[in-house]
Amino acid sequence: MLSSREKMKRRALRNRSKLRKKVSNGRPRLSVFRSSKHIYAQLIDDQQGVTLAAASSAEEGSKESGANVDAAASVGKRLAERANKAGIKDVVFDRGGFIFHGRIKALAEAAREGGLNF
Repeated sequence: MLSSREKMKRRALRNRSKLRKKVSNGRPRLSVFRSSKHIYAQLIDDQQGVTLAAASSAEEGSKESGANVDAAASVGKRLAERANKAGIKDVVFDRGGFIFHGRIKALAEAAREGGLNF
């Protein structure tokens, strides 16, 4: 029987392998990582292997603690603002192995409201 950590790794690999097919048209990947204290998001260009924009609840000037939905929403808004400055509108959402619920969902919805399309 697989542990919950192994199940998460399998979900992440399955999700990313499907996303790689979509990314071939040049859309960057919005990758999300959630820890028990903070949430991190970054836009990655997989063809060049560079990070285009990033935001996290661990940054200086972040008002909320990173372990709640409000902090995830503010990270999504900040990432969308930085993406707009870099001229990025269309992305592919990579939830990692995390279920699309709670903080992950709040970050995604805030990024959509900020102008990102996925």
